[in-house]
Amino acid sequence: MPSPAASATRKLFVTTALPYANGPFHIGHIMEYIQADIWVRFQRMQGHQVHFVCADDTHGAPIMLKAEDLGLTPEQLIAQVGASHIDDWRRYLISFDTTHTTHSPENVELAQSIYCALRDHSPSLIDSRTIEQFYDPVKGMFLPDRYIKGACPKCGARDQYGDACDACGSTYAPTDLLEPYSTLTGARPELKPSEHLFFRLSDPRVVGFLERWTRETPLQPEVFNKIQEWVGGSAAAGGTKLNDWDISRDAPYFGIPIPDAPGKFFYVWLDAPIGYLAALKKHFDSGAARRTYASETRSFEAFLADPAVEQYHFIGKDIVYFHTLFWPAMLHFSGRKTPTNVFVHGFLVMASGEKMSKSRGTGISPQRYTELGMNPEWLRYYLAAKLNDRVEDLDFNPDDFVARVNSDLVGKYVNIASRAAPFIQKHFGGALSAALVEPDPASATGIARGARDAIAAAYNGREYGRAVREVMRIADRINERFDQAKPWELAKDPARRIELHEVCSDTLNAFLALTYYLAPILPATAERVARLFGRAWPLAWRDVDTPATRITPYEHLLSRIDPKLIDTLLMPENPAPQLSPAKAEEDAESRADAKNPTISIDDFTKIDLRIARIVNAERVDGADKLLQLTLDVGEGRLRTVFAGIKSVYDPAQLIGRLTPMVANLAPRKMKFGVSEGMVLAASGDGPGIYLLAPDDGAQPGMRVK
Repeated sequence: MPSPAASATRKLFVTTALPYANGPFHIGHIMEYIQADIWVRFQRMQGHQVHFVCADDTHGAPIMLKAEDLGLTPEQLIAQVGASHIDDWRRYLISFDTTHTTHSPENVELAQSIYCALRDHSPSLIDSRTIEQFYDPVKGMFLPDRYIKGACPKCGARDQYGDACDACGSTYAPTDLLEPYSTLTGARPELKPSEHLFFRLSDPRVVGFLERWTRETPLQPEVFNKIQEWVGGSAAAGGTKLNDWDISRDAPYFGIPIPDAPGKFFYVWLDAPIGYLAALKKHFDSGAARRTYASETRSFEAFLADPAVEQYHFIGKDIVYFHTLFWPAMLHFSGRKTPTNVFVHGFLVMASGEKMSKSRGTGISPQRYTELGMNPEWLRYYLAAKLNDRVEDLDFNPDDFVARVNSDLVGKYVNIASRAAPFIQKHFGGALSAALVEPDPASATGIARGARDAIAAAYNGREYGRAVREVMRIADRINERFDQAKPWELAKDPARRIELHEVCSDTLNAFLALTYYLAPILPATAERVARLFGRAWPLAWRDVDTPATRITPYEHLLSRIDPKLIDTLLMPENPAPQLSPAKAEEDAESRADAKNPTISIDDFTKIDLRIARIVNAERVDGADKLLQLTLDVGEGRLRTVFAGIKSVYDPAQLIGRLTPMVANLAPRKMKFGVSEGMVLAASGDGPGIYLLAPDDGAQPGMRVK
């Protein structure tokens, strides 16, 4: 990667992974956007030309099916989700130049043209072959792996997905499952033949290119080594583990039509990364690139054809395969620029080591974070302090979060200005000493400015934690020098007025230098500091050494975190009441009716009642009373609930029914598995258990109030 000290203006095309448009962001998304945004803001401060774009990934069966469940068209769903994404990008100060969607004319045009270029190679890199797939006869569609469950063919564990077993870790084909069923309807899927199109990833030409690209691209060592495992040997010797890539899907499917294959659509992972190019095309075609950089008058195609343009992608470690194999190969063999580099990060995990997951209810909701009034820059700073250039997981420790923000960011950095500025205002009318035009290297200002190149190198290399540590080391020294000078005593002695002026001016100029260094991480705070010192915004790195001459009256810059906010943030949004799921356990004993004490409306609203659709029901081996229900609660995944209704209901009669359930009941590990909620049923003194049912028009996920 070019040095930050290079004088030539770099031209950068930067993206993050495209978020899937079936729901709001989780905290892992926000971490990636912050990581990329810090790097982009630093490059802009260097004076480089940066085009930072993103788009929503909007195609595929999950979006089509979720829209159907919600009674929406796919276009309506992705528009709603897209609006929420734009709001969150704004809240977390992510400085995309342009955002777009893969469901766009630009993406259709680019996906189809890239496909045609691959097809028209001689010999062609697109192959057609007939395969057998599971087909849901009730739904009338071929089933993606995630919509097939059954017993693991290796260990026999039940309710495993169609590609891997959570119990033993084995991987397999969906057709290997024992007793498979569709999670959409509960029907037993049928094997049906279908003609599919494949990108010939195993072709020696492709393997040879990937070997060269991975050698010549400065990938992270962990990424390089992983690719070697996949490629598995030299192309010349014919040694590769790469399989050809199925790039087509059958109707019904929400996606981009394949131009020479009626009824076929591109698999979402083909057109999703092409969305990077589609967003850049919109950026250029709309004139946004020219408005930002007046000298940039080229077209989208001309810009990308420039060998000097650098193309970078920030992604998570779970999608390395697509971005380092399929993506560069597709680009190269369609005659387009390949990535200059792919920057990979790990997952964000809780201090316990558990991966944060919105679907599992673990972690932090970025929406709730801002709804509670928490400052996004607190999170930006905390994540930056942990981020580096390696592919490693980062832990979120609530106590550490509070300590770093309150002690370092507020207690050290902001503390400098809040202590020195009042002396300058009170005694010198806001004017700073002119004696610091050429500061002594041993002065606070000299120490701060002396770290400029080291901090720039850390930012450029994505070693944000190292940059933050250096800034805080300098902040400590500035505060120590200020304490040693004792300006509160100098202010009492008219004979030491010049000394007071120089001490406070030196301290504030050093603080200003630190603000330049933190600006990529804390853009809102840095902008307020720029106004305090009368600096033009955005700040330019080259101006770090330019001394400040005046400050306006000091205003509050950043508040501390109230630890109570963290407790509220980590608390479940709808705390589960302590209920005993009597009907959900095999050994539940009958309880005589008793008059319960009254509860408040607040107690009642703690219970999250939702409408669920029973997509499958089956008897539980070895259980006298239980049925295992697979429920769709409109949240993009299915839940398993064990209900004590075996004596009165035939499982086959339950499939497709709607019923209310307690959705925020804490998961309960039972002898037969984990129960993730409780369905509601009525019973009385006499025999009989009666599942409750909503009126016509209710849909999965609706709240019961």
